[in-house]
Amino acid sequence: MPEFYKKQKFLYPIYSLSFLTLVIITVLTYYDWILGVSAFAIFCLVIFFLIKFEILFRKSLEQYTSDMLTRVKKVNDEALNQMPIGILLYNKDYGVDWANPYLSSCFGQYSLAGWHLHDLADTLLSFVRQETDEDIITLNKRKFRIFARREEKLVYFFDVTEQTQIEKMYEDQRTVLAIIYLDNYDEITQGLDDQLRTNITSQVTSVLNDWALKYGIYLKRVSSDRFLAVLNESILTQLEKGKFDILDQVRESMSKRNIPLTLSIGVGSGVLLLPELGTLAQSGLDLALGRGGDQVAIKQATGKVKFYGGKTNPVEKRTRVRARVISHALKDLVLESSHVIVMGHKAPDMDAIGAAIGILKVAQLNERDGYIVIDENDLDTGVKRLVEEIKHNDELWSRFISIEKALELASNESLLVVVDTHKPSMVIEERLLDKIENVVVIDHHRRGEEFIEEPLLVYMEPYASSTAELVTELLEYQPKRLKLNMLEATALLAGIIVDTKSFTFRTGARTFDAASYLRSHGADTILVQKLLKEDMEHYLRIAKTIRDAYIYKNGIALAKAEDSQYCDQVLIAQAADTLLTMTGVTASFVIAKKKDGTIGISGRSLGDVNVQLIMESLGGGGHLTNAATQLQNSKLDDAEQRLREAIDEYLEGGNKS
Repeated sequence: MPEFYKKQKFLYPIYSLSFLTLVIITVLTYYDWILGVSAFAIFCLVIFFLIKFEILFRKSLEQYTSDMLTRVKKVNDEALNQMPIGILLYNKDYGVDWANPYLSSCFGQYSLAGWHLHDLADTLLSFVRQETDEDIITLNKRKFRIFARREEKLVYFFDVTEQTQIEKMYEDQRTVLAIIYLDNYDEITQGLDDQLRTNITSQVTSVLNDWALKYGIYLKRVSSDRFLAVLNESILTQLEKGKFDILDQVRESMSKRNIPLTLSIGVGSGVLLLPELGTLAQSGLDLALGRGGDQVAIKQATGKVKFYGGKTNPVEKRTRVRARVISHALKDLVLESSHVIVMGHKAPDMDAIGAAIGILKVAQLNERDGYIVIDENDLDTGVKRLVEEIKHNDELWSRFISIEKALELASNESLLVVVDTHKPSMVIEERLLDKIENVVVIDHHRRGEEFIEEPLLVYMEPYASSTAELVTELLEYQPKRLKLNMLEATALLAGIIVDTKSFTFRTGARTFDAASYLRSHGADTILVQKLLKEDMEHYLRIAKTIRDAYIYKNGIALAKAEDSQYCDQVLIAQAADTLLTMTGVTASFVIAKKKDGTIGISGRSLGDVNVQLIMESLGGGGHLTNAATQLQNSKLDDAEQRLREAIDEYLEGGNKS
């Protein structure tokens, strides 16, 4: 506390005591005037010194106040003009009324008065117009943290360039783990002599070592087909800029020797704990392999996943052993359940219905009741024809139930088998996933970021032509108590034929084995053709949809239906199939409006263009040669523009999701 305040507090009781003293002196004078006069003289002397002291005190107070005001003013002047803090006042038109010298010096100017906020930085003008109170922007190559006082039209600027640089250095140096896997190493080297196997291993290792040396990556081989890579975020950014060209290097290096060897890489980033990084890396690798391999999946702690590569058609590498193991595991799960409920995706196609009938047969072969969930109001023409055939078989039709009935049957003892999809948002009824704990997923699509949580058994083979093919193989290893009847075998065969476009796309040796097995059990190919027939009106609608098709780039054809034309997803897909048959077309995309107001896009390819990656960038998915997506709250012209941008990004290389 300042000294003069102490003195002031000391004077207050003196003044009160003076009045009391005068009263005492008056009483004393009444009894003894000599003593009273002497006391009064002393009192006057004391008062004189007190007044003098008061005058000196006031002068001291005035001097202190003056000094304090001078110091405060000096501090204010220094804060406004000399401290490294920018201060700016703007007007209602977003023009600069005044800026302190520090902020002006950041732009090499004596004064910024008269400038517009837009002249300083577009981001500054956007910030002032928004309601956020704090942000970081770049001004003249420096980073500033800015605070706004919009009522006073005042903005403060704090230079955080060095802070952001340190933060960037910290982010760049964070550890990243990657697991590199040789997709089909075991299949390729099986049966080879030691010298050839060593040569292949040596060549792949040499390419990977050169790549690691180039980017400063620590690379360690941990098994015959697996490597561990340790890098940081800065190196990962460089690899992303190069679209992970190591995939192309290994593929091209091996293709010169006619060896179909590819890489899959799972990357974990965004966390500090090494165990978590390892878990993310392994999860990313599983995701890359589930999508067919020959690609990179970068999994971050936030859950975001980025994909690179995956532009080649996956090589078939399923084995009978895996099919047998999965079939026996499925048998055990069926036996442990009270009944089996099977469902496919919304608007099920022949593959989904055929696979569901196959799983129903698996339940019957293991003496368990099975049911197929179906919505009769959401079927395409071909499936409706199949359902009409099924209705003539009372025993089989009695196993088809509504969504409401399925929800009633669902219990903890139920087994739910999801076929032809692995995305919760795509199943016929998502509530069944919540009510039934035991879930099995059987699918042939490349795995996407969205996936059913914690299934008991997953059989996903992107190398397969269809889910019906996978289920057919599973049936071969089930008990032989019952045989497939003609209609069941035909439904499975129809699923294979539809997804392979009559054995022209994604058709391997195993596909023909499955078809042969079904044919031997009475599958009727003539009935399949009847189920897949198109009526004249439907064909004319397809022709109308692709009437104004055009080549966009590199043989990629685009067609957009008229704004007044409404199409279902099947028609859009068939239009894309038809467009792909045209001369000079390597890939086709058809855009059309659906009755529910969404915009449907279907993509088809002969294999040179990975339409799955293009559709994934728009929120969809599928296979390398056929994929689709749906856009909410969009117009046809906007959808066309977004599709073009996705195609451009794909042609430039790389894909993120």
